[in-house]
Amino acid sequence: MTTPFQPHLTEIKVRGYHLDLYGHVNNARYLEFLEEARWGFTEDQGFLQWVIDSGLAFVIVNINIDYRRPAMMGEALLIETAMKKVGNRSAVIHQTVKLKGTDTLIAQADVTFVMFDGKRGSAVALDGELRERFLSLPTWPEAAASA
Repeated sequence: MTTPFQPHLTEIKVRGYHLDLYGHVNNARYLEFLEEARWGFTEDQGFLQWVIDSGLAFVIVNINIDYRRPAMMGEALLIETAMKKVGNRSAVIHQTVKLKGTDTLIAQADVTFVMFDGKRGSAVALDGELRERFLSLPTWPEAAASA
């Protein structure tokens, strides 16, 4: 029996300080929303502490974000986060921002990162236990089908 796909969910309520001159969430704030969701994703999976204990750090190397609809004051947003791709040197997390309780897409992003070893001063290969841990995280069904 297949377990249904369950991305990590993060809820954020739009507050006044998230807004720009036009009365909707400023584009730069979405990067903060997405980062908050990624922290929760790795913490809730128990992965973040393992990364820290291993002397590694997530380093973002690219973010591609598509804005679909403005988010307004008082709206509740739901951010879905899951792995999209695990390569040899980098990986991609896909995130969607939706209006809570609907299928209305506010924004979506692909976040590419490497794992950085502070002692070595360089990115590390995504192999061995590190790779296995990434592969154990929730993965978007489209990504699993194409792997």
